[in-house]
Amino acid sequence: MPMVTFLGHAGLAVTGSTFRLLADPWLAPTGAFLGAWHQYPRNDHLDVPAVLDADWIAVSHEHLDHFDPWVIARLPERTRILIPGYPGPAFRERIREAAAGRQVIEIPAWEKFPLDNHGSWITTIPELSPMCHDAAFLVVVDGRAILHCNDARLTAAQARRAKHQAGGRLDIMALQTAGASWHPICYEYPPEEMAKISMDKRMAKLRAAQRLVRQTAPELAVPFAGPPCFLGEEVEHLNWVLDQDGGAFCDASVATRWLREHLPAQRWEYFKPGDAIDLDTGEITLDPTSAGFAFDDAARPDYLARYAADRAAHLDRVLAEHPEPDAGLFDRFAAHFTYLGGLSDYFVRHIGMVVRFEITGPNGGVWDVDFAPDGLTVREARRSTRPHYRITTAGRWVDGVLRGALAWEDLLISFRVSLYRDPDVYNDYLVGLLKHANAPALQAVEAYETGRDESERIVVESAGHSYDIPRYCPHAGEDLSVGAVIQNGRLHCLAHNFAYDLATGVCVNARSANLTSRLLA
Repeated sequence: MPMVTFLGHAGLAVTGSTFRLLADPWLAPTGAFLGAWHQYPRNDHLDVPAVLDADWIAVSHEHLDHFDPWVIARLPERTRILIPGYPGPAFRERIREAAAGRQVIEIPAWEKFPLDNHGSWITTIPELSPMCHDAAFLVVVDGRAILHCNDARLTAAQARRAKHQAGGRLDIMALQTAGASWHPICYEYPPEEMAKISMDKRMAKLRAAQRLVRQTAPELAVPFAGPPCFLGEEVEHLNWVLDQDGGAFCDASVATRWLREHLPAQRWEYFKPGDAIDLDTGEITLDPTSAGFAFDDAARPDYLARYAADRAAHLDRVLAEHPEPDAGLFDRFAAHFTYLGGLSDYFVRHIGMVVRFEITGPNGGVWDVDFAPDGLTVREARRSTRPHYRITTAGRWVDGVLRGALAWEDLLISFRVSLYRDPDVYNDYLVGLLKHANAPALQAVEAYETGRDESERIVVESAGHSYDIPRYCPHAGEDLSVGAVIQNGRLHCLAHNFAYDLATGVCVNARSANLTSRLLA
C-alpha cells in the first residue's frame, strides 16, 4: 500500500512497504532566502519528528525552498541523501556541509538507483541545458510510479521517456505551475506593463504544464511547488503576486481549475500540507488542519498578518545575522567580480554590457561592472556611462555574498532587490555567471552550447511562409516540434519563454544564439 503524503510547497513523503523517502521537504520555520519566502499555506502544524523519520531524502537542487539545511540537520543518522549529479561542485559541496557526516550519494541522470531489495528505485532527470541545475525525480515504489518534477522544466521527450522507463504508466505526475521568478515583480515597470508581463508569464507557465501533461497522460496530475508568500517589511508588498485573478504567480487551486477546463479528459487534483493518497486505491486522506485553509483573496491579508507575527522573531534574527558592512565593502566587491571575470571568457563575451550595482546603506555606493570583450573591469559609476542592467540592494545582503554566507542566486530569489534593464532583454549569461560562479559549471555550459548538433531540422509555417528551423531550441534544447507556438512571425519556445524572429533568427527578448531559421517559401 504505497502512500504519498504532500508536505507543502514541493515536499513529498513516499512510504513503501520497506522504506520511507522524502523528496524536497521545506519545513524550516525560518522560511528561506534571507527570511523572505515562507511556505504557503503554512506547514508548521506537521509532526516534524514523524515526517523526518526517513530512510532516504532526495534533494533536487540547491534552491533553499527545496534544499532545507534545517531539515537536513534534524534527519536521523541513518538517513541517506540522494542528489542529482551536476557539472559544477557548488550543490554537492553545500549539501555535504549540511549533511554533517550523513552519506551523500550522487545519482547520474536516468540511472536507476535501488531503494530496497524488492524492485523499488529512483532516478534523476536534469534539465537538458547545464545552465539550469534543476532536476526531476522518477520514483518507483512497490510497482507504482511518481514523477516529481520539482522546478525542472522537462521537455516532452524527457517526460515521455520517464513514463516509458517506469513501465508505461505514471501514477502521479507533480509539476510546478506557480513560477517564482524575480522577473517581472522585482523590475521597475509601470503598473500596466507589470500587469501584462505578469499575466503573460502566468499563462505561459500554465500552457507549458498543459502541454507536458497532454504529452505524458499520467493517471493523476498535481499542480504543486509553490507559490510562496512573503513576510517582513521589506518584501510583504510583493504578496500582490498571489492575487487569484491578476497575480504573477498562480496558486494550486487556480492552476487546477484552469487545467481542468483546458484538459478535461485528464484527472487533476491539488493537495495541501499533510494530505495523503494511497497509490493502490486512489483514496485521498485530507489533513484536518490544512482543511481549514482556503486560497482566498479576501482572507489572505489577515492570514499573512498572523503568519508574520508568529515568525517575527525569526525575521529579526535574519537581520541580526547580516549586519551592516564595514568600509572595505567596495574592495571586496571589486575582488569578487575580478575573480568571476576570470572564470570564463565565453560568459564575459556573451554578457557584453555594463551592469550597475546601487548598494544602499552604510559603506555602499554606485559601482559599475563592465563586461567588455577585452576583459572585466570594476569601478565607481560615471555619469558618462550608460548601464544596461541596474541592480539595487542593501549592502548587508551583498556583503553576505562576498563573504560566502550566501550565493548571488539566493539574494536574487529573496526578492530583496530592485532591477532595471535597458533594453528590456533577459541576459541568461549574466544570471548564469552569478548563479554558478565556478569554472566547471561554466565550462559545461560552453561545451553544451558550442557542441550542439543542429542537423535535425523541421519546417514551420507563419503567415503563408515556410521556415526551416532546428528541431531543438538554441537556448536550452526544448523540442520545438512540440514545445513551441508561432505568433506574428515569431517562434515562442514554451520551455523558457524565449522568442525568436523567424525572418532573422534573432532572439528578441533574451541573449541567445541565433535560431538559424531559413525562409523556404
